[in-house]
Amino acid sequence: MSFSEPIRADLGRVLCVITGASKGFGRAVARQLSRLVQPRSALVLVARSADKLRALQAELAASEVGRAGLLVECVVADLGELEAPGSVVRACQQVFTDDMDHILLINNAASLGDVSRYARSFTNRDDVDSYLSFNVSSCLCLTAGILQAFPQRPGVKRTVVNISSLCAQQPFSSWVLYCTSKAARDMMFRVLAAEEPELRVLSYAPGPLDTDMFSTAKSTTADPSIRKSFSDMSTQGQVLTCEESCSKLMKLLMEDTYPSGAHIDFYDV
Repeated sequence: MSFSEPIRADLGRVLCVITGASKGFGRAVARQLSRLVQPRSALVLVARSADKLRALQAELAASEVGRAGLLVECVVADLGELEAPGSVVRACQQVFTDDMDHILLINNAASLGDVSRYARSFTNRDDVDSYLSFNVSSCLCLTAGILQAFPQRPGVKRTVVNISSLCAQQPFSSWVLYCTSKAARDMMFRVLAAEEPELRVLSYAPGPLDTDMFSTAKSTTADPSIRKSFSDMSTQGQVLTCEESCSKLMKLLMEDTYPSGAHIDFYDV
């Protein structure tokens, strides 16, 4: 008789970095992850909004896990700026302790970009470069910085998560920037998984989420058929809460059976 390996009770004593943590899906990830880590773990929350980050930090510090010894550190930074990834890495080095056994990076920060126009209108290179700097370049630089600061060593697991999208695999008319960035990030993490066999790498597409980004997409998308599909999802109750999608991501992380480098959608779990 064979027995399947039991699902772990927690993710270990974790140093966890969450970008875009001040609202939406990133905030849901911070809340749910805080309940799945051992005492004396550390969450490093990264976002541009200082007030929202501090509010989340206070909420987590006052929670049961906060009182049990969870350290919550805030890094107020615009990841599109050249020095931002380095400041996040330094904050992680300051809170890391030798008894931590898991390094977990959640690359969640992203922006929708201008979906009110089509690809042929993007003649201004500065606009494109600025978008890709925040959504692609910073993601690679931060991931590389974390991996260099915390290299492979016995007894320490390393996991990198890319918050992806259906747009990484399917074209959405008038969404050239967003689709391009999501496709680039998926390939980036597939390459990383091939280069670093001991690293656990996951691209998770959370599905259509009830966020500010969804509202913006529904109201400003240039392509009428795409815009109608967003409106239909709202009226038909097909938009997901951040919490229910986040629960699927937590399930994937806890079970830890996905092929490294895989793209997994909410509806696949």
